Amino acid sequence: YTTYKSKKQHVTFIERNIQPRKMSVILCTAGYDHKIRFWEAPSGIISRTLRYPDSSVNCLSISPDKRFLAAGGNPHIRIFDIETPNNNCIVNCEGHTGAVTQVGFQAHDRWLYSSSEDGTIKIFDLRTSPHHPQRSFDCGKNVAVNSVVLYDTSTCNNQAENKNASTPTTQMGLVSGDSNGTVKIWDLGTSKCINSLHPAALERRRTKEPIQNVDLSGNHLVATSSRGTVYVWDVSSNNGDVSSSLTDLKPLVKFQAHSKCAYLLKARISPDGMSLVTTSSDTSIKLWDTKTWECSQVLQSHTKWVWDAVFSADSSYLVSASSDYSARLWNLRDGTVVRRYTEYQMAVTCVALNDCST
Repeated sequence: YTTYKSKKQHVTFIERNIQPRKMSVILCTAGYDHKIRFWEAPSGIISRTLRYPDSSVNCLSISPDKRFLAAGGNPHIRIFDIETPNNNCIVNCEGHTGAVTQVGFQAHDRWLYSSSEDGTIKIFDLRTSPHHPQRSFDCGKNVAVNSVVLYDTSTCNNQAENKNASTPTTQMGLVSGDSNGTVKIWDLGTSKCINSLHPAALERRRTKEPIQNVDLSGNHLVATSSRGTVYVWDVSSNNGDVSSSLTDLKPLVKFQAHSKCAYLLKARISPDGMSLVTTSSDTSIKLWDTKTWECSQVLQSHTKWVWDAVFSADSSYLVSASSDYSARLWNLRDGTVVRRYTEYQMAVTCVALNDCST
């Protein structure tokens, strides 16, 4: 099982029903040193190290069932097996020609989506070989796609049917943010862009503000510019049809999360939907209440740029990654640093955490 030489083996590795090991928390970090480190979260001890030979690692994503890790570099996406001691890449997703900025798994690990500085969003079917893009969405020439997030309106209404879906359905879509300052909504049923927003242009600004991050959770779509501005839209719908509400987005609030003299690097909505986290080159991490959109907490301990942050499943903890050669685990109840992960001599630029119980 630890080697994959034939096409048949490549095709079946995702589909094979394997009894997972009892690993309650998967925490990994990566950065400029071409290594991915797995950590024992409570102790701060490294449990495993993977080499990423091509480039620095820009982004990480752990599959919902904790079986696989996807790592995006320049320009490859490599997938590693978490459950076995095999430290070699088991799948190489090719097709991007620029640095990969974000990766994510579909809920049942059937396919992977990604964004890149080459101006495209791609979907890879993980059950076929070779692993070339099944679909590709072009966001324009000389445009870098900085962020992408999946929405699935069938999760609540038709979960059983969606579990067996072999390809993206009409109830699924993607939201992207790019260097032109545009937020785009993509319908996976038609493979078309169904909405395009340019927040800064609506305010008649002369300067372009790249959209650095997008995230979607509950009733909110959030986009953040690299210059620290947060835009929030209401995606709630009276009839519960999220896909239709995304074609007619209602602006909810706009605020300045960090100084325009700094860069806003990452923004994520917490799993419980109650908080938004933003990280910045100003070394700070800020938490925002999604009911009032007021700053509820400022976490200050890193000494250099904070590139990434991810919540625990219960939204009580946060793990951050920084250029100060460390990642840190925060207790959000009191804002203290619980653990430092420090075995680095170069910047830590991305972190992934999966501590879900199911």
